[in-house]
Amino acid sequence: MSDVNIFGHQALFEHVYKSAPIGIALVTVEGHWISVNPAACKMFGYTEEELMAQPASDYVYSNCINNKEKLLHSLDDTSSTIAVEKQFSHKDGNQIWASMHVSLVRDDKENTPLFFISQIVDITDSKVAEQRLQESIERYTSLKKYNHDAIISFNLEGKIINGNQMAEQLTGFKIPELIGTKISRLIGERNLSRILSSAADYVAVEKGINGIHHRDGHTVEVLATLAPIVIHNQNVGFYIIAKDMTEQKRLIIEKEAAEKTNKAKSEFLAMMSHEIRTPMNGVIGMTDLILETELDEEQRDYVQIIKKSGTTLLNIINDILDFSKIESGRTELVEETFSLRIALSETMNMILPKALEKNIEVTTSVASEVPDQVHGDVTKLRQVLMNLLSNAIKFTPNGAVSISVQCLNHEGNPPLIQFSVVDTGIGVPEEKVAHLFEPFYQVDHYMTRKVEGTGLGLAICKKLVKLMGGDIWYERNLNGSGSVFAFTVDFSFKTNASGIQNNGTIQENHVSGNELRILIAEDNEVNQLVLKKMLEKLGYNSTTVHNGLEAVEAFKRHPYDIVFMDIQMPFMDGMDAVKAIKESISSERDPYIVAVTAHAIKGDRERYLEMGMDEYVSKPVSMHMISGIIDKFMAEKKV
Repeated sequence: MSDVNIFGHQALFEHVYKSAPIGIALVTVEGHWISVNPAACKMFGYTEEELMAQPASDYVYSNCINNKEKLLHSLDDTSSTIAVEKQFSHKDGNQIWASMHVSLVRDDKENTPLFFISQIVDITDSKVAEQRLQESIERYTSLKKYNHDAIISFNLEGKIINGNQMAEQLTGFKIPELIGTKISRLIGERNLSRILSSAADYVAVEKGINGIHHRDGHTVEVLATLAPIVIHNQNVGFYIIAKDMTEQKRLIIEKEAAEKTNKAKSEFLAMMSHEIRTPMNGVIGMTDLILETELDEEQRDYVQIIKKSGTTLLNIINDILDFSKIESGRTELVEETFSLRIALSETMNMILPKALEKNIEVTTSVASEVPDQVHGDVTKLRQVLMNLLSNAIKFTPNGAVSISVQCLNHEGNPPLIQFSVVDTGIGVPEEKVAHLFEPFYQVDHYMTRKVEGTGLGLAICKKLVKLMGGDIWYERNLNGSGSVFAFTVDFSFKTNASGIQNNGTIQENHVSGNELRILIAEDNEVNQLVLKKMLEKLGYNSTTVHNGLEAVEAFKRHPYDIVFMDIQMPFMDGMDAVKAIKESISSERDPYIVAVTAHAIKGDRERYLEMGMDEYVSKPVSMHMISGIIDKFMAEKKV
């Protein structure tokens, strides 16, 4: 007799049923409960009564086999059990995964279906781990697939395991062609040996891998990164991540070329400024001196034409330099508090002589709400106004030019100040309005135009206005012929009356030539003569030297009050001469040194003042400029 017979089938089945660690559910063929064991109740968090109150078919049917006919058909003679995975809701609301093994119990004699046995195993932990693994694999696959860099994996024998799409583009090989081949065909045998070395310094090895061999024979320049593949704390291979540097290298070369071009452009402008301004100093300076002599009417007309032509050429040079400085981004705002009405008045005074020559009426109108004290760059504002007013007078044969100023209040934004320059001139054809603010554009064709200029004025205005936080535009004069050029500026308002500066006048303090000792250091003889004659006209004697070395020696012999120092001279330039003079004297004998240079690039003045100069003037110099410098020196001397 077997051991099973000793204990009895019934007792054994009951013991296994109640003590089994897996859930067991007995369900009739019609889908009604027969019984459920304690393990199943514990798995789902219900009591036996609560669990059996739920549909019994849920524990035998799956998503695919969801009725009795399908289930019976699946459990035919060839398949006694079906296994499915299904998600259930726990009593506490959490979702659990279960593996169900459903079998059919049949009658021994007639083989008719009696009931289903569903063996249920909780696989939630393994399912979560599986999902996480799958997510990790998908993330890794996506990273490889959509990475912009080539990624190639290889084992410790140097054989390629896999690679991404970018690896195909970088090498010219398809991944199936690469798998199983040596990585050394791409990076070289020496680099592979260094990677597989036990004492490998990965950072150093990475730097050594600067190229990947392409299928067609050329080498692609790359930036490489190495990463070990570690599984169960063991290094089983490496990833090589290679960034194609071809495009970046091209951009770097282009950037360096552009920087060199900009530097060459700046140096060329500085050189041209110097080379053109130096002879222009002689031309304009000598015409000023000639006009101080006795001339008949015809001679004076000729000299005036020479001066006008020289001044026009100088204005063209200034326009080109201004535009180049703004284009290169080297123009900065120099902001200060100033009186808007005084600035406007001074600008009008400068432009008035041109208007009177053409018998043009000039008027101004400033709205009462416009503050007097504002904070901004008065020089840039004056430059824009001068340009627009000059254009208005230039293109107005007769009539009037007016300028109006008002405040614009936009809700939620700080108020802007709007300037409008209105003329009754020839106006601008409709088809040419769109091009007005383009560089070098002129309304008149260069072969037929009646007025001179570079076509840069409005382009410079636009860039300066943008720099000051505003905008500029053109409108047709609605009151008749002519044009309206309007622009806005974002000035900070100063409402405190105490901010008003006292603009006093400096009286002329010209003394006799015997009381002021002046030295001129200039290698160009024409410029020497111009400066010397201007000083004589102002009532001063002066001494001239041809280079910086002579200037230092001259100063050792006689302590000069003012030194007009050219910057570019042979043997010793102006900057070295200033340094030598400053080092050789005491502070009591410190002279007033003026840099006289043909350079007119932004930053020159600040650079020269930082190097020890007291004042700076750019060629061509005028008698008014020289007089102003002497007045400034005398005023500081009194203080």
